[in-house]
Amino acid sequence: MPLAAGDRLGPYEILAPIGAGGMGEVWKARDTRLDRIVAVKRLKGQYSARFEQEARAIAALNHPHICQIYDVGPDYLVLEYIEGQPLHGPLPTEECVRLALQVAAALEEAHGRGILHRDLKPANIMVTNKGSAKLLDFGLAKLVSDAEATQTMGVMGTPAYMAPEQAEGKVLDVRSDVFSFGAVLYEALLGRRPFDSLAELLRDEAAPLESPAWSVVKRCLAKQPADRYQSIAEVRVALGQLRQAGGLPHSSIAVLPFANMSGDKEQEYFSDGLAEEIINALAQIPGLKVIARTSAFAFRGKELDIRKIAEALGVATILEGSVRRAGSRVRITAQLITASDGSHLWSQRYDREMADVFAVQDEVAAAITGVLQAKLAVQPAAARQHIPKVPAYEAYLKARFYQWKVSPENLARAKEYYEQAIALDPDFALAHVGYADSFVIQVGLGGSAHRLMPLAREAAQRALDLDPTLPEADAMMGMVAGVYGYDWKEAERRFRLALAREPVPPQVLRLHALYYLLPTGRFLEAVEAYQRALQQDPLNVQFRLGQAICLAAAGRFADAEAECRQILEIDSSFFLAYSLSSVLIERRGGFAEALECAERTYSLAPWYAGCVGCFAGMLKRTGNDGRAEALLQKLREGDEHQAPLGFLNFHLLCGETDQAADWLEKLIEQRHSQAGALLRLAQAAHPDPRWAAVAKKMNLPE
Repeated sequence: MPLAAGDRLGPYEILAPIGAGGMGEVWKARDTRLDRIVAVKRLKGQYSARFEQEARAIAALNHPHICQIYDVGPDYLVLEYIEGQPLHGPLPTEECVRLALQVAAALEEAHGRGILHRDLKPANIMVTNKGSAKLLDFGLAKLVSDAEATQTMGVMGTPAYMAPEQAEGKVLDVRSDVFSFGAVLYEALLGRRPFDSLAELLRDEAAPLESPAWSVVKRCLAKQPADRYQSIAEVRVALGQLRQAGGLPHSSIAVLPFANMSGDKEQEYFSDGLAEEIINALAQIPGLKVIARTSAFAFRGKELDIRKIAEALGVATILEGSVRRAGSRVRITAQLITASDGSHLWSQRYDREMADVFAVQDEVAAAITGVLQAKLAVQPAAARQHIPKVPAYEAYLKARFYQWKVSPENLARAKEYYEQAIALDPDFALAHVGYADSFVIQVGLGGSAHRLMPLAREAAQRALDLDPTLPEADAMMGMVAGVYGYDWKEAERRFRLALAREPVPPQVLRLHALYYLLPTGRFLEAVEAYQRALQQDPLNVQFRLGQAICLAAAGRFADAEAECRQILEIDSSFFLAYSLSSVLIERRGGFAEALECAERTYSLAPWYAGCVGCFAGMLKRTGNDGRAEALLQKLREGDEHQAPLGFLNFHLLCGETDQAADWLEKLIEQRHSQAGALLRLAQAAHPDPRWAAVAKKMNLPE
C-alpha cells in the first residue's frame, strides 16, 4: 500500500517524500518517541529480502561519514536524516579532494569490516549543509568473503559507475569499489560521467582531465583490477600526499594580529580578540585553509615583507589591520592583500560603539567572506552558537596566552583567567573547554590525575551542555575517557563525534592524535592528523613536538630528530624539544650531543621531573655518576606524582628496560596523561617483551 504524508509506520509519522526508485522509496518522517527527524526507507516486495542485508551492513559500521541506521521495521529501515544535497560537479579541485578523502575514509571503514559497497555513485553521497560527505545506501553491500553472492549478483549496480568485472558478472573485491570511487571523483571534478554507456566503460579509456588529481583518478579507473590502487587506503594516501605537497590549488588566508593603535598595552587583548574572532569565523568556511592564531601571531612586531610571511605560512592571501580604541568607541581598519604581488583585494574602515564589538567582528568577517566567495569560490561561514561578553572573551584570550607558556606559574595564571572568563559569562562554552585543558596540562606536568581529570571531565561536560555541537568539547571528553578511564571504545566514540563536523579544528586533531591514535598504536594515522593540524597552524611548536613523538613511535627516528631541529629553529627555548632530542640522539650514539641537549632542557625547566631524569640519565651514560646521583636524590625528595616520570626517563636512557617498565606502571596507576605516548616511545626506542604486559594494564593492544 502506497505511503502518504500523515501515515504512520509503527512510531514513525510520515512527513514528506525524499525520493523513489525502481526498488522502493524514501520518506522524511518523525520519530514520535524521541521527537527527532529520520529517514524511512521502504523497499518493494520483491526486494524486501535486502532489508536484513542492508541493516546488517550499516549496523556493522560506525563512522562519521556513513549514514547511521536507527531502527528496523517489518518492511522498512529507519536511517539518519541528512540535511543536504547529493554530490554533484563540477567542483573546485580542492573541494573535490576534501570530500573524496571523507568518502575514502568511510569506504576504508567498510572494507575493514569486510563489506563492499558495490553501488558507489554521486546519488549515494550526500553533502550536508555543513559541507561534510555522508555515504548512503548499502542495499547492494556484500561481505568480501561472500564470493558466491558477489559473483551471482555482480551485474547489479549502476552501469555508469560499476567496475568492468562487475559489469561482466565476475567475482568482486575492494578494487571494484576503487573503480567506482574513481568514476565518482571524475564526475565531481568535471561535471559529467567518465563513460556514457556500458559499452564505453568496457571498451574505452576515460578522457583525460586538466586537474592535478587526474593521476589518482586515472589509476582508479584502470580496466584491470591489478593496475588499480589495491585498496581504498592507498587512494586516500595518494590524495593526501597530493594535497600535502601543494599539488592542488587552494583558497587560503592568514589573519595577522591587528595593530593596537590605542597606546594602551591592555588594549592589545582586544585587538588580538578581534583577529581571533575573524579567524574563528573564517575557519568555518568549507574548503578554505585558515592559519591558526598560534602561527599567524608569530609575526607580531616583525617588520617582514608580506610575501615572506605568506610563504612561511603557505597562504595566498593575508588580512591585516589596526584598532584604535578611545573611550566607548572603536575604529577598525582592515585590508585583504594578495600575497604574490602585495595588491589589495579589499579594504574597509569601521567606526562603532564598543558595545557592538562582536557585531563589528561579524561584519568584518562577512565582508572578507564575500570577497573570498567572489575571488576564490568558497562558501559562507556558519553562524556562531554563542556570542561571549567582551570582558569574558578578553579573559579567555589572556588564559590562552599563559596556558601555552608551559610552567607552573603560567598555568596558575591561565587557570585564574579561565575562572574569570567563566564567572563573567557562564554560557561561554569554549572557556569551559579551555579550563578543562588547563587541568590536563597540569597532570602532564606532574599534578594528581585523580584530582584533576574529574575536574577536566566536568568542565568539558559543561561545555557540551552549553553547546552539544562543539567538537573541542567532545574531543576533550574522548581524551579523558582514554587516558584517565582507559576506556578506548568510549574515547573512539567521542572522537568520532568531534571529527564529524567539518572543518575539524586543529586542537581536535591534536587531541585525537596524541591521546587516541598514538596510544592505540595507529602511528601513521597520528602523523597524518598532526600534518592536517599543521596545515592550519604551521608554527605551533606543541603540534610539531607531537608529530615528532608520533614519528619516533613509528620508528622514523631520523624524521623525528629533524622535526625537533625545526621546532628549535622556531622557538629555541622550548625545553620539551631538547628533551626528546636527547633521547633520539642518544639512540644513534651521539652521547656528547645528547648530553648537551639534556643539560639544556634541565637548565630551562629544572622544576620538571622529566627534564631532571633525562639529564641524570645522560650524565650516567657519560660517566658522571656523582652529578647523576644528586639529581636522582632530587627526584626522590620531590613530589610523588612527578618522580616516576623522571625515573622512567633515567632508566630508559641507561638502557635499563625492566626498571623503566616498573616506573611506567607507576605512571599508569597514577593515570598520567602521557602514559600511553611514553609507552609507545619506549617500545620503539627499546624493544622488549615487557612492554606488552604494560600495555595490557592500560587496556591497550600489545
